[in-house]
Amino acid sequence: MVSRRLFARAAVAAGALAFAAGTLVSAPVYAAKPLKIGFSMALTGGLAGAGKAALIAMEIWRADVNKKGGLLGRPVEFVYYDDATQPAKVPPIYTKLLNVDKVDLVVSSYGTNEIAPAMPIVMRKKLVFPSLFGLAVNDEFKYNRYFQIMPAGPEPKTDWSKGFFELALEQNPKPKTVAIVSADAEFALNAAAGARKNAKAAGFIVVYDKTFPPSTTDFSPIVRAIEAEKPDLVYVASYPPHSVGMVKAAREVGLKAKMFGGGMVGLQFAAIQKNLGPQLNNIVNYDFWVPEPTLNFPGVKEFLAKYQEAAKGKGVDPLGHYLPPYAYAYLQVLEEAVNATKSLDQGKLAAYMHKTTFKTVVGNVKFGSNGEWATSRVLMVQFRDVKPNDMAQFAGPGKRIVLYPKAWKSGDIVYPFNQ
Repeated sequence: MVSRRLFARAAVAAGALAFAAGTLVSAPVYAAKPLKIGFSMALTGGLAGAGKAALIAMEIWRADVNKKGGLLGRPVEFVYYDDATQPAKVPPIYTKLLNVDKVDLVVSSYGTNEIAPAMPIVMRKKLVFPSLFGLAVNDEFKYNRYFQIMPAGPEPKTDWSKGFFELALEQNPKPKTVAIVSADAEFALNAAAGARKNAKAAGFIVVYDKTFPPSTTDFSPIVRAIEAEKPDLVYVASYPPHSVGMVKAAREVGLKAKMFGGGMVGLQFAAIQKNLGPQLNNIVNYDFWVPEPTLNFPGVKEFLAKYQEAAKGKGVDPLGHYLPPYAYAYLQVLEEAVNATKSLDQGKLAAYMHKTTFKTVVGNVKFGSNGEWATSRVLMVQFRDVKPNDMAQFAGPGKRIVLYPKAWKSGDIVYPFNQ
């Protein structure tokens, strides 16, 4: 028994030494202490699915950058905490990251409601703040070290819905009336405010303009009230549960609008696409990346292959078209700024990020003076020929046709919505 135990221990030790030797050969050896990037992320609560998907993408970036030798010769380490999709938890998390964990750099959580509460803490420390999908957050703060990876554009509230209304103006006969409906929450209210402004500029008459509580679960009365006004266009600003409810209610009621959609979060997610199936057909809605040939940016397919493998069995979006490429890209931006300046000096990083066009997996990224994209690239896509109960159909082209902007267009609109 003793000899067998000794033999087993020796074998384990030999295996460990062999593994260590292999590791020393294949991975960089770091003499410096880790470079720590801190953030909060929604890992539970209403945005947990998106937050977990974003984290997978970020971990892919960390593995990629560490294989290349890290940043400034230091291995990158993440320090993060679950904000539980609760804005009130965000300020103490960033306070801890900065004062206790002593992180070197920070990035944001996912979403408008979780980004805004971090801003005062980040601003007091004068930190660069790469941010992940916040709509018009910096309109209030006007912070010159804020950089938003979401391609909303220099005037995010109006740029967000501009394509929806520009497409409507191209139709013949031109629509005349619009209904605007939104959740009573920060992102949706911002999107609705922009839609209202665009509708007015286009000369549309607003015949319905109301909000609904975020706790709403029955959307049929809302859609019936909209249908009673007979609008040509229906612009919806909503979060995933509301978006699903609005689509189902529109089909149930038989909404006769000529265009329907616009600002519905959730219709970009593979599980929701599979759930709704043909009910999505002809809806025109925003998106940021779809597998159309016009959006085949260098590196995006390779990234998605890594993401899809890593996402297996984790209860997140298995395709990862919407958020994950941008979660990877906002760290690519930070990586290039650190490498180019050879510094963690926040002023130098901010100056570099303002002047540079970054090449990322989501294409070229150039920031304007307010930290938003210098040119909007909010896509308007139309669901086409969607079949029931088939997630795989969304992995390739032909199901989400890019209608707008023209530079990225992959097809023409089917009009009206209810044909």
